[in-house]
Amino acid sequence: MNYINNTVSETAPTNAVIETILSRSAAKYYDTNAVLSDDQIRDLVGIGTSAPTSFHLQNWRFIAVRTPDAKARLHPIAWKQPAILDAALTFIIVGQLADASTVPARLAPVVEAGIMPAHLVPEWEAPARSLYDNQPQRQRDEAVRSATFGTAAIIYAARSLGLGSTPMIGFDAEAVHREFGLAEDEIPVMLLTVGPERSGNWPQKPRLPVADVLSFA
Repeated sequence: MNYINNTVSETAPTNAVIETILSRSAAKYYDTNAVLSDDQIRDLVGIGTSAPTSFHLQNWRFIAVRTPDAKARLHPIAWKQPAILDAALTFIIVGQLADASTVPARLAPVVEAGIMPAHLVPEWEAPARSLYDNQPQRQRDEAVRSATFGTAAIIYAARSLGLGSTPMIGFDAEAVHREFGLAEDEIPVMLLTVGPERSGNWPQKPRLPVADVLSFA
């Protein structure tokens, strides 16, 4: 295992998942000839949607920007970053404002699968309404939180499949919202480039020591 700045102890447990996490780094240089298939993209998003969301809201959406035309539309409003054109695709990670009224519909498949008793659905909806109804900041916070969880799952799934990725906040949010037809209740949380890498990318950068960021209570 490659221990970064001694943040992980030599006696720490390891497995394929941990190795994937510790070896991931942001990709700057991509194979410009690489293409990901529809199924590969669907698989990445499917894995992303396994991430947790509050009250099972699943308040996210993923736009796969991969055609030359779509990349050309995104590139100037994403600070002309080369990776937008070079990577096989760029996901526009969309968070949807938390809407408690969707809880029954989101939980219906859970009930049908026999995981949750139907009588618990109102017991989930009520506190969700208490949290989010008429609370625009909480609604927005949850949109960003959910989208970030989903993005992280895609990042590590991509790494495990030998693909590079980079989350990016360098873009004009209003322009992305307008150019790609986001709904009024949707937020472009970040961009995520994904694709096979070419040489020249850095390894994972050293992190702050655990002692600097961990306290026990």
